[in-house]
This record gives sequence, structure tokens and C-alpha cells, in this order.
Amino acid sequence: MTDAPCVSAIAESRRPAVLLPILSTVAFTFATYLTIGLSLAVLPGFVHNNLGFGAMLAGLAISMQYVATLISRPHAGRMADALGPKRTVLTGLAMCAVSGALLLVGALAVGRPVLSLSLILLARLTLGCAESCVGTGSIAWGMGQVGHGHTARVISWNGVATYGALAAGAPLGVLLQHQFGFASIGLLTLVLMLAALPLARLKRATMVAAGERSPFRTVAARVVPYGMGLALGSIGFGCIATFITLFYAARGWDGAALTLSVFGVMFVGVRFVFGRTINWLGGYRVAMASLAIEAIGLITLWLASDVHMAGAGAAIAGLGFSLVFPALGVEAVNRVPEHSRGSALGVFSVFMDVAMAIAGPIGGWIAGGMGYGAIYGFAAVAAMLAVVLTLVLKIQASDAIH
Repeated sequence: MTDAPCVSAIAESRRPAVLLPILSTVAFTFATYLTIGLSLAVLPGFVHNNLGFGAMLAGLAISMQYVATLISRPHAGRMADALGPKRTVLTGLAMCAVSGALLLVGALAVGRPVLSLSLILLARLTLGCAESCVGTGSIAWGMGQVGHGHTARVISWNGVATYGALAAGAPLGVLLQHQFGFASIGLLTLVLMLAALPLARLKRATMVAAGERSPFRTVAARVVPYGMGLALGSIGFGCIATFITLFYAARGWDGAALTLSVFGVMFVGVRFVFGRTINWLGGYRVAMASLAIEAIGLITLWLASDVHMAGAGAAIAGLGFSLVFPALGVEAVNRVPEHSRGSALGVFSVFMDVAMAIAGPIGGWIAGGMGYGAIYGFAAVAAMLAVVLTLVLKIQASDAIH
């Protein structure tokens, strides 16, 4: 799933001349991630209960999206650099519409489980490619409209749009499935994208940044160490997004969709309240503190004895995870030239996709042997490893300066 490499106080971007172009651009991020959120709480249950497949395939149905995003993210970054962000966003919205149509047909084919699952997996692959294009393209498009002096503001609002949409989409997806069936999620996805496409076409394109593109290997080499920290820190989110519904069901609890919403609300709230801490304290310090807090939340979720303790754990994990991407990203992306930042965003974001892609099958394997709660203990260990890696990167950066 995508975020951004830098963040600042959103209150500083209130001026309409800056704020309106930003909001009108990240609206496409919101629409795309709303469609992603619609499936998070209901897709694993549909695959497991309605189609009759096991926990690993239920996890795979979620993770296939992130596999596609993993593969397509670098290409989306290069596309934004070379062909322009507007074209990148339009491509992503069109693919999201195709994903909705495939999901709709797959849901209607419930009587043929193998065919239904195949169509759903194809829909998830298409949605993953759409996420790459819209997530990366919207950030670049916003920066092109308001100037690179407002990069942090574009990125901050894009992150709010991303996780705000996920928080809204999860309970909406549950409501839709309850009232109209799983097929309604595919139908709403298709309708949303058909509405968003003409609006995107009406927005002005921006200039493609001039300058010789840095070789992809050069960009990747500078970003990869930070991406590894992001991947370790993102496993917790991947496990919550993929398995929280089945975790609650195994314990006989209600409210899994609400827990996803709480996670998203905490994420957005931290962005509003603590966004400036990266500028004050530096990306390394904020990343280490955030990862440690996330680990505490995951441990709480692992040890939860009731729904309230589980909800608190998810809330703490959301609080910690909120600034992981921007804190590490600001250190990574500043190491490449401006005209290669689309590629840098793509490479860095790939590592979050890696985490989301492996969370499903590995988490399903862990759940099969040790239960769903153990998944979150595994994720907590990954977050603590990310703290250690970030400390190493901080020491290396300090040595390079001196």
C-alpha cells in the first residue's frame, strides 16, 4: 500500500491557493484507497466462509494486491517522471475500474468457487497496479501544481487521504456486504472510478521535471536500506489488515471492522498532531520512537484477553505506524535529485508492498501452527528489528557527515 517521504504541519497549508489544488489531487488517492478499504474486512471472510477455502488462501487474496503493487511500483515512479503524473493517475483510475468489474463478476460466480477465487485474485492484481499509479502519481501531480516548496504539505494530505479512506472503507464494506451482498463492493468500486476518471481528465497536467534521470540502480542503492526498515515496520499493518477479521472470529469477538477504523483514525490523528516532529527531531529519531510504539501495540494485540484490549493494541500500533513511512522516507528521498524523486518514491514504497505481500502467506502459516494471536507477536519482533536497523542507518549518516 503507498504514503510519502516527508511530512509537516497541515495547519500551515490552509491557504486556498495551495490547499485547494492539493485536496483536488489527493481526492483521487482517497477514492482509490476507499475501494481498497471496502474489501479489507470482508474479503478474507468471503473467501474462507462463502467459497470454502482455508486461512492461507484467504490471506493470499488480500496479499495478491500488494504483490502487484510491489512489481508495478518502480514502473509507476518512472512513468510519473517520464510521462507526467496526470497520465499516471488516469491509468491507475482506469485499472481500478477494471478491478471493480472483475470483483463484481467474481462475487456473482460464488457457485463456482475456483472460478470465483480466480477472478477475485485477478481483480486484486489489477487493483495493486492501480494503487501504484494513483498513489505515486497523485503525490507528483500535487507537487507539480503547488511547487516543490510545498512538497511536505502534499505528502501530508496524501497520507491523510490514504488512511482516512481505509478507515472509512472498512465499515462501509461490512455494511454493503450485510445489506446487498459482496458483489455490491465490486459495483461501487466500478461506479466510483467511472465518476473519478472524467474529473481527473479535467485537471490541468503539470510539467515533467527537466534533467537527466539518475540510473535506476543508483536511485535504488540509495533508497534500499531505508526501504528495508520500512518493510519491517509495515509487517504489523499488513497483519492487522489481513487477519484482524479472522483473529476476532477465532476469539468469538465482534467489531473487527471497527478496529480497522480505530487504527486508521489513530494514524490520521497522529499526522495532524505530531507531524512536525520530523522537522524538529529528524527522521531517524522519529522513526525509532514510532517503531517502538508500534511494537508495544502489536504485543498488546498478541496478548489481548478481550475485545477492548485488542482494540487498544490496534490503536497503539496505529499511533506508532503513522510516522514510520514519512520519517524514514524523508531521509531516503533527500538522497536523490529532484527529477528522480518519482523513481525514489516508487522504490521506497516497494518495501511497504513487500511487507504487505508476505504478511498474508506467512501470517497464515503462523496462524495454522500457533493461532492468529501469534501473528502479532511475529510482527512486533519485526518492528523491533526495524528499530535496530534505523539506529545503524543513523550512525552511518552521522559518520558520513563527520
